[in-house]
Amino acid sequence: MQTAKWIYTALFSSSLLVAGSSYADSTTRVAAAGALGSVVGNVVGQSVGGSNGATIGSVIGGAGGAAAASKKSTRTESAIGAGLGSVAGGAVGKSMNGSTGQLIGAALGAAGGGALGNKIGDDRNVNQRSNYKKVKYSPRHNDWKKGYQKKYR
Repeated sequence: MQTAKWIYTALFSSSLLVAGSSYADSTTRVAAAGALGSVVGNVVGQSVGGSNGATIGSVIGGAGGAAAASKKSTRTESAIGAGLGSVAGGAVGKSMNGSTGQLIGAALGAAGGGALGNKIGDDRNVNQRSNYKKVKYSPRHNDWKKGYQKKYR
């Protein structure tokens, strides 16, 4: 069973790396990396610490993957979203189908949470940029650039 999980993880990660990076915008990369990190963290955590270790591993892996794939300005939001999504998806998946459901649910939750966190961070950055006051050029208040400095020498 452990060998099958490792094979599935390797297959899933290689397919995401090839398909996800060809024509992907930032949100797709964050979702793919969050899901991949969650799967790897879940498998490693389950082998180290059982079910609780799988939960902790999926949170750390999903948040780390989403943070690594996101821009510097949206890194925190992506990591928080992927971590929370991984916990929620893992809990729902575990109640439905045991450890395999936990693995799939954590991956889907981390992908969705990371993508949502990335969009929230992008929206926050747009709002911050639009709050700056636009300064219009006025030759009356900007005499130095127009050559009026010769009058005052």
